[in-house]
Amino acid sequence: MSPQSRISLQQACNQALDEAMAADESVILLGEDIGDREGGGTFKVTSGLSTKYGTSRVRTTPISEQAIVGSAVGAAIAGLRPVAEIMLMNFVTVAMDQLVNHAAKLRFMSGGQTHVPLTVRTATGAGGGFGGQHSDMLEAWLAHVPGLTVVVPSSPAEAKGLLLSCVFDDDPCVFVENNQMYWDKGPAPEPGLRIPLRKAHVARAGTDVSVITYGRPVGQVLALAEQLAGDGISVEVVDLRTVSPLDSRTVLESVAKTRRAVIVHEAVGQFGVGAEVSARIGEELGGELHSPVIRVTSANTPVPFSPTLEKAYLYQIGDVETAIRKVAS
Repeated sequence: MSPQSRISLQQACNQALDEAMAADESVILLGEDIGDREGGGTFKVTSGLSTKYGTSRVRTTPISEQAIVGSAVGAAIAGLRPVAEIMLMNFVTVAMDQLVNHAAKLRFMSGGQTHVPLTVRTATGAGGGFGGQHSDMLEAWLAHVPGLTVVVPSSPAEAKGLLLSCVFDDDPCVFVENNQMYWDKGPAPEPGLRIPLRKAHVARAGTDVSVITYGRPVGQVLALAEQLAGDGISVEVVDLRTVSPLDSRTVLESVAKTRRAVIVHEAVGQFGVGAEVSARIGEELGGELHSPVIRVTSANTPVPFSPTLEKAYLYQIGDVETAIRKVAS
């Protein structure tokens, strides 16, 4: 593939599923309206796949998240590699029993005899006016559950490589796509490229401040880091990629070098991923830091429907710049 090729995040996820299904007949898809007859999914991520692979492998389901995830858990135990689409992340709450009490625990409760190679894809994100029941970033809920791998990609190339790895992982993964990024384009990766799970990535090297983030903020922080370099502030950007299990080593190595840390995520701050990252930095490096860790997150409130209030709710890149300048001063 040409280095100049560019794809959207929506196309990247579609390509990952296509490549996975072509490579392994045990990969099947389940979800509401994912077949071509129903439109190829709400965000068209599964468009064309039921025509190519048949409705026995791309199954449009009833509107029941419990049934979707429950069936997928059973299929995974029986030897398939199901990819279950939960249309919006808030609806994962309806299937928490299947995820938390079954998918996440079966390998442990069977003494390692029963793996659950299940991937749950879901979409969310504030900024599109979808309202409070369709926009929450709930990755911290799922990260609290031992046995689940929680992945949040930051670009089309990251999405494709990480989703392929999720599909072929032998344990349950939750893959969170930001629907505000679906049509943003970025460089396309080579076909078949997989990005390792449970390993963070230093997206930009720096010496003055470490910014730890994931998902949509990564691209924004990288652009800000380029701008701040002109002012003599060298920002290292760590993309967690996998939120849980957390790659503490990469985070701590970065902060040990810069002695300063800013954590950024779209989800609300209270009991969020940033709190866990900050705690680990404090426990391991507290006495070595030049400045207290700062978190930049969205407001602790349900996502508003009003565009003005929704903008006020969301973290702002200006707040990230203020935090970086504060810890660097």
